[in-house]
Amino acid sequence: MKPFLDENFLLQSKTAEKLYHNFAKPLPIIDYHNHLIPEQIANNTQFTNMSQVWLYGDHYKWRAMRANGVDEKYITGVGSDYEKFEKWAETVPYTLRNPLYHWTHLELQRYFGVTDLLSGKTAQKIYDECSAKLQTPEYSVRGLLAKMNVEAVCTTDDPLDSLNFHQQLAREGANLKMLPAFRPDKAMNSDDIEGLNEYIDKLESVADKTISSFQDYIDALKSRHDYFADNGCSVSDHGLEQIYAEDYTEAEISSIFDKIRSKQNISYQENLKFKSAMLVYFAEWDHEKGWVQQYHLGALRNNNARMLRQLGPDTGWDSIGDFSQARMLSKFLNRLDNQDKLAKTIIYNLNPADNELIATMIGNFNDGSVAGKVQFGSAWWFLDQKDGMIKQLNALSNMGLLSRLVGMLTDSRSFLSFPRHEYFRRIVCNLFGEDIENGELPNDLEWVGKIVQDISYFNAKNYFKF
Repeated sequence: MKPFLDENFLLQSKTAEKLYHNFAKPLPIIDYHNHLIPEQIANNTQFTNMSQVWLYGDHYKWRAMRANGVDEKYITGVGSDYEKFEKWAETVPYTLRNPLYHWTHLELQRYFGVTDLLSGKTAQKIYDECSAKLQTPEYSVRGLLAKMNVEAVCTTDDPLDSLNFHQQLAREGANLKMLPAFRPDKAMNSDDIEGLNEYIDKLESVADKTISSFQDYIDALKSRHDYFADNGCSVSDHGLEQIYAEDYTEAEISSIFDKIRSKQNISYQENLKFKSAMLVYFAEWDHEKGWVQQYHLGALRNNNARMLRQLGPDTGWDSIGDFSQARMLSKFLNRLDNQDKLAKTIIYNLNPADNELIATMIGNFNDGSVAGKVQFGSAWWFLDQKDGMIKQLNALSNMGLLSRLVGMLTDSRSFLSFPRHEYFRRIVCNLFGEDIENGELPNDLEWVGKIVQDISYFNAKNYFKF
């Protein structure tokens, strides 16, 4: 029987062990998509206790606690920081076979050297020990990132953001690179006419432009895209249920925009046309600047209306959706490619039923101009666990080139989430190791080790060129 979470965790063969320890483990981390708070990185925030760094904003843990019967008072409510930690600790033993059990103990080990299992019985000891360390300079935000050998992070930023904290860190000349990513979801959210109008009003102020027509709106957003580029941005990101690719004319979109500004209701078809046009504009700007564009597809968000009213979005009430993806995704990518305006593109899929769909779709638009130009992004959100990662890796292996994958990302709001890169690398090494030991791949550790290193680090470094 193997011990739990030892140095060969998830590595089921001697070959897998060699691949991980000799090739993957020493490499730095490029985390090209996350939801970390730029202010905390720029100001090198010092957290006071474990709840602040570990539980605030982590809706993975919140969902598990709710499923375990924990009152909301101890999740997002008025409970004290220790009470919230204690309730999480009491929940952890019930998370067996959920990735949270692995991540929890990986994070305790990697950051704090804690090898005790977290439970209600060990909660006070672990809380005190880790919280004391968090109050030392070595455990500041940048100290935590340095412990995981993080080289670069891309935050997720609205076009209205000032990027002042990115500028602050850049002026400091820190070794860590923190770069913005352009996330214009609110700028095209015509599902919410009132919210979109409020957004346009704010854009007028930020861009210092009067917006009285659709062309004015596009010009103002383009100025923000340019501003992001001037501040080191080379990545965009979109969180969508599905790609929108309706046919439209410029006259139609101008008319729809006028309706939006006069706060008239627009039809379902007009809504689709508006979103389709916005996606094309953003994609063309990305291509013009040589950016990488990312599309996160398939989340069904805000399912619980009562809790959305109480807590707002991104608090743990989202799930996998079953949207039709293929036809519109093909049409969208083809429109851009047909005009030679398709930027490097990463597509993340949330419904495992669509894995093979995405794995084959990317092959339609890999034109040989760039290795891995169109990527099937690593397993995302509900799928970034052992089974989900393996399924994504196998689908890509069977129908594309796993060797050109740009690797893992945290997609996280927590500074303690970076062992997910280690988790991913161990799984990759185990897959290759199994195949070698089964005689399905040659026992050429030099070459396979290079492929493992590329997937873990070098593909991302060459693809993003940060």
